[in-house]
Amino acid sequence: MREREAVRAGRVQDVDVLRGFALFGILLVNAQLTAGPYTAFGGGPHASGVDRAAAWTVTATTTVYQLFSFLFGYSFVLQERAARESGSPSAPHHLRRAAGLFGLGLVHAVLLYAGDILMTYAVLGLILYGLRGLSPRAALRVAVCLVVGLAVLLLGYGLLTVVFTEPVTPAQYAPEVARSVAAYRGGFLSVVGAHLRELPTTMGANLMYTPDMLAAFLAGLAAAKVGLVQRRGRDRRWLRRIVVRWLPVGLAGGVVTACCANGPLDSRWFLVGHALSLLTAPALTASYACGLLLLLSAVPPAAARVLAASGRMALTQYLSQSLVLALVFTGYGLGLYDRVGTAVVLAGCLVLYGAQLALGVWLMGRVRYAPAELVLRTVTLGRRPGSSPRRSPSPGSGPGPAADEPLRVP
Repeated sequence: MREREAVRAGRVQDVDVLRGFALFGILLVNAQLTAGPYTAFGGGPHASGVDRAAAWTVTATTTVYQLFSFLFGYSFVLQERAARESGSPSAPHHLRRAAGLFGLGLVHAVLLYAGDILMTYAVLGLILYGLRGLSPRAALRVAVCLVVGLAVLLLGYGLLTVVFTEPVTPAQYAPEVARSVAAYRGGFLSVVGAHLRELPTTMGANLMYTPDMLAAFLAGLAAAKVGLVQRRGRDRRWLRRIVVRWLPVGLAGGVVTACCANGPLDSRWFLVGHALSLLTAPALTASYACGLLLLLSAVPPAAARVLAASGRMALTQYLSQSLVLALVFTGYGLGLYDRVGTAVVLAGCLVLYGAQLALGVWLMGRVRYAPAELVLRTVTLGRRPGSSPRRSPSPGSGPGPAADEPLRVP
């Protein structure tokens, strides 16, 4: 019954549920990167054991953008399918959507968080559009080649780094850390300047990992073409089998990655750890997704609706996370940059995520589109929000479609 209702509404609720869950992983990682130069590594040279353990655990267990990227590819197919059924030209919509996403990402990177991923998604989305005709099998083959190829390159370069370079000491990067701390604790122009200085580095890092992101897009495209979530999202035996088989593989890779990135191995091993992560993170991501669906199948439907509400306004939630973090850690607000330990930062993430879940339920019960989704939809359709003949539901009438709803031209 629920699956049929989701199809009639033009959405798949389990996809929204997974997207809402992925927001928590994104928050855990981005909060550490926003809170200070050392936070993601457990704090500075004199950090407590608790902070180091907290950062190590997050690195070992969190695979965030892979699930988000997979869902991007999945939703892309749903949009394209609905556009074909309605007879709407998909190319202009997709180009405008990519431009809108890139614009939002640029504003986000300059004002709130230099590590923005939306601009990269916008560009890769254009490539995905060009590859939309691939069969599920072909899409998976390309995805595997991209991941393996990038992993081999990173592993080779990482091993050369281990053999031919010396570990970086705290004293070597202390001057840069001091400049970063002063900039982020300063005023508006100081913070924006810090973002602009960091933007080339973060964009370069995103560029390096674009093969992995595109691979996840293609995996999502393949899964959507065979209706994987709709067919298997309530198959408890299949979900349990995925978790049992792949969770140990994913966690083992995560542990090695954490050892390379957060110790006891030194900084030279960073790329080696990430090369292994590229190969094992899909197993961990699939295990988390299936484990969540398995858990939600055994609890009241209200729990799934809470996550789905945030998933339907994921773009707004993603941007609002950065806004709150900027107000807490930069000179925009409290200026706590490099003043809070990793464990406290992660505890704060639990509070913020809980507030976002509550906000999602409240807002999606009253409006059809969250703010960022409304902006992106307006750009995509090329018209003012008020020009659509479709009426928004009255307050309390239940959730409506979100930004990844199939776009139909009246």
